[in-house]
Amino acid sequence: MKNTYFTPGPAELYPTFQQHIQTAFDKQLGSISHRSQAFRDIYKFTDEQLRTLLNIPKTHAIFFTGSASEVWERLLFNCVEHESFHLVNGSFSQKFYDYAGSLRKFAHKLEKPFGEGFDAADIEVPEYAELVCMTHNETSSGVQMRVADMHKLKKKYPKKLFCVDMVSSAPYPDLDYTLIDSAFFSVQKAFGMPAGLGVWIANQACLEKATRLQQYENLTIGAHHTLPTLWKHYKDFETPATPNVLYIYALGKIAEDFNKIGVGTIRKQTEEKAKMVYKFLEDSDLYSPFVKEERHRSQTVIVADTKKPSAEIIAEAKTAGMVIGSGYGAQKNSQIRIANFPATSAEQVQNLINYLSNSR
Repeated sequence: MKNTYFTPGPAELYPTFQQHIQTAFDKQLGSISHRSQAFRDIYKFTDEQLRTLLNIPKTHAIFFTGSASEVWERLLFNCVEHESFHLVNGSFSQKFYDYAGSLRKFAHKLEKPFGEGFDAADIEVPEYAELVCMTHNETSSGVQMRVADMHKLKKKYPKKLFCVDMVSSAPYPDLDYTLIDSAFFSVQKAFGMPAGLGVWIANQACLEKATRLQQYENLTIGAHHTLPTLWKHYKDFETPATPNVLYIYALGKIAEDFNKIGVGTIRKQTEEKAKMVYKFLEDSDLYSPFVKEERHRSQTVIVADTKKPSAEIIAEAKTAGMVIGSGYGAQKNSQIRIANFPATSAEQVQNLINYLSNSR
């Protein structure tokens, strides 16, 4: 029996992924040079498809990294001379903050309890913070920050650089890139691919900051994949080092698949499926939504408190071919996490709800 994965990453593979990878093998793309025209064409195609999907303007470049967590380090090296500011309400936003400390940056944070979200009205950015680090979707706790609040903050602090971690939500958030300087994600979640590729979107303001730090402040901005180096190669749709060509190709093709459906349709489907799950949780006597404020509930990673040990629920569901994520960290045994990505259909989500409703 084939399983359906509702795990928050790695997650269910998008239905067309295998076909795209087979095509890549048939074309022997795993053996081509990253200095070849064939690779430049792949990079250009993927760039174009992501721009269409996410409405990314020409002011921003699109780079490829080994993972999204690599981008934490790249952003802090390239865009922060002294101080960063982090909105922390879960394990991954905390890790971004911890990276800043590891790199000897003076890191400020505004912290909310696990499961609570941020509103723009709550936030005062420190005067000397250079980079504001926001997490659109906190994978560990199932909390989302509303895009409108992110945009409000940038309007309030226009001279600061704003970056968005959208690892477990892209392409769902409809970001206005005239108000967002940088964003990043990895492919093993909503894009329905195996892990092994990160995507970093950054604008000219980020590049200018990195160039100033390197040339005029004589600071180290990293020895690998610095923004000036990435941007130099990006102009020719190349990369500084040999990249994951197969996955860049597959990402472009899946983004094309999404574009054929329409990102508006994908967002609507995501919300409709989330509504189904949350209604079930609210009506259940065995489960309840962990995030209490509806405006802060994730549409892509739904976290539920459970009455019985989550390990039992997960083991039982797997016998029915449904793989659910466990709670994160201290919540591992008392919560489940249900991913709601484009790879799982409304019918599959309903099947999961039916199973959980009938199991005790």
